[in-house]
Amino acid sequence: MRNEQKNNRISSGVIAVVSAAVVAVSGGVAWFTWNTINNQSPVVENSSNPNKNNVANERTAEIYLLKDTGKNFELVAVPVEVAASKNQPNEFLQAAFSSLLTAKNDGDTSSVIPSGTKVLGVKVENDAVRVDLSNEFTSGGGSASMIGRVGQVVYTASSLNQNAKVYISVNGKELDVLGGEGLELEQPLTREGFKKDYQL
Repeated sequence: MRNEQKNNRISSGVIAVVSAAVVAVSGGVAWFTWNTINNQSPVVENSSNPNKNNVANERTAEIYLLKDTGKNFELVAVPVEVAASKNQPNEFLQAAFSSLLTAKNDGDTSSVIPSGTKVLGVKVENDAVRVDLSNEFTSGGGSASMIGRVGQVVYTASSLNQNAKVYISVNGKELDVLGGEGLELEQPLTREGFKKDYQL
């Protein structure tokens, strides 16, 4: 009988100890979880993420249109917003050319690039810019129109680097002669060379 009572006391004692251990461990886990959740650092979005700025934000590019001065024409820069960054020059200039080829005449400035001309590609390589245009670029207009459209392409292509060497091609073939009147192009073209060799 005494042995049974002794065994019962031991069993009760063991149960009490185990129960206390379970409660302690559960309390510790709950405390640790609560503390971890409340002490987490807030997630802060990095606004200086270059990829976010490059893709999402609009940047100002320059396209070149012609302005009538009364005596002749001059190329003037017109700012346009494009959804590309200057850190991505190919995309940036491609977007600028898309704006150039759809520019509307506003009475003060105009474009002599034939309607329907498309930009097939723009590639920046060191100090050179290669612009590939569709066949419409070569159609229509006299010598003044031909010179004007070449100037628009050269100046817009070199808007990121005014000393850039510009190569113009049509449907992937480098352009040597433009139009029926045979405007000869000695490529690469530069702003300085254009001013010297062509009169608007």
